[in-house]
Amino acid sequence: MLSFFTFIKDLSTIRKALLISLILFAGGGVIGWIGTNSLEKLLVQQLQGLSKISGDLRESAHPQWSFFVFIFMNNSIKGVLILFLGALFGILPAIFLLINGAVIGYLIHYSALQGQDLFALIVKGLLPHGIIEIPAIIIACAFGLKFGSNVASSLFSSAARKKARGTDWSLFMRQTLTASIWIVLLLFIAAIIESTITFSLLS
Repeated sequence: MLSFFTFIKDLSTIRKALLISLILFAGGGVIGWIGTNSLEKLLVQQLQGLSKISGDLRESAHPQWSFFVFIFMNNSIKGVLILFLGALFGILPAIFLLINGAVIGYLIHYSALQGQDLFALIVKGLLPHGIIEIPAIIIACAFGLKFGSNVASSLFSSAARKKARGTDWSLFMRQTLTASIWIVLLLFIAAIIESTITFSLLS
């Protein structure tokens, strides 16, 4: 039930939700890129908060360990929460994808405007851990969107269809359990990479 093969097989059952999640994330990136000036106040506040936390972690006795714990706990908790909060008609996962995409789009565009080396930013600062972290978050949100779709379908379907969907719910809840475990494991690996390789490259 918890094998990686089962996890991959489960992903094939939510292809539409995965595609929508990818589109929302990419759309957020475009919004962050083209709306750099208009979104600056909103996103800068969030980034300043992260910058302060980053500064505190760097000053700790063991910076890399502190970064690992913070990154892993922050991402894994958000990843699992956003999956199950998708039960609220998938609204929160959609917003989460747009915001995270917008932050990345904003950072890349802002760095380009400042004349910074985008190659170093993307390859050193984003790609090493992002190649695992971003897909994991997109998968979590996709399950969240599917959760919301299932809830809406159950609420607004006929009694006969609701009865027929009983087995579907049993299967889907098993899938969410499997997905939650693998999402946390993937974010664990991403946190190790970000707190070691990315940390060293950016230092």
